[in-house]
Amino acid sequence: MQTNKMSKVFLFGGIFSFLFLYIPLIVLILYSFNNSKINVGWVGFTLKWYKVLFADKEIIHAGVNSLLIAFTSSSISVVLGTLGGVALHRYKIPLLSALVMVPVAAPELLVGVSLLLFFLMINFTLGYASIILAHTAFSISFVAIAVKSRMFGMDDSIIDAARDLGASPFKAFWLILIPTILPGIIAGGLMAFTLSVDDFVITFFTAGVGSTTLPLAIYSMLKMGVTPEVNAASTIIILFTLCLASIATKLSPQIFK
Repeated sequence: MQTNKMSKVFLFGGIFSFLFLYIPLIVLILYSFNNSKINVGWVGFTLKWYKVLFADKEIIHAGVNSLLIAFTSSSISVVLGTLGGVALHRYKIPLLSALVMVPVAAPELLVGVSLLLFFLMINFTLGYASIILAHTAFSISFVAIAVKSRMFGMDDSIIDAARDLGASPFKAFWLILIPTILPGIIAGGLMAFTLSVDDFVITFFTAGVGSTTLPLAIYSMLKMGVTPEVNAASTIIILFTLCLASIATKLSPQIFK
């Protein structure tokens, strides 16, 4: 009897938490179809704000920049993060594992300020290159954690068996280890891509003059008020992020247990 009561409490608590989290997002998505320039009440259904959005050259340019930055930074993160994840699994150094978790656990404001100070210290010109380096810096940890989780419980003797059969270290790594941990690599890469596309805080600190991404462009639009065009742009980002997160979850479910 007591167990049933506790189960109901957890159930209602979980439902309330999800409603608290997703109702604002649902309202934002609904109002992107509102036939009114002022979001004070529902007037009627329309798709014109999406037409306005896709006709806005500045927004399209910022969106393309975000995708290129995300693709570049996530590609670099996949290579370095995979090597880091393999090293974490094999050597199991507690301090190294803690250091990998720092970019994940640290507040984005702190990461953004520290990267800005670093770029200024080495006299590195802020621009798209600095954004890519900054996104790579915090994305590597997500890929490394995903790869390490994928390797958990893996029988390392298969690598030794491949070496005994005459495979070189590179062939054993490329033909045996990589296919085994590929779902974790893809999941980590998708997470890195998603985080890069919708990152604002770190990008804000590391972007130079004239460097614009989609989150920065939306922030500039918000200065004029929350318009349905902003809602439409936000809706696209939300749906895009949910799709990539869902794919990453299916590819490597043990990471998200």
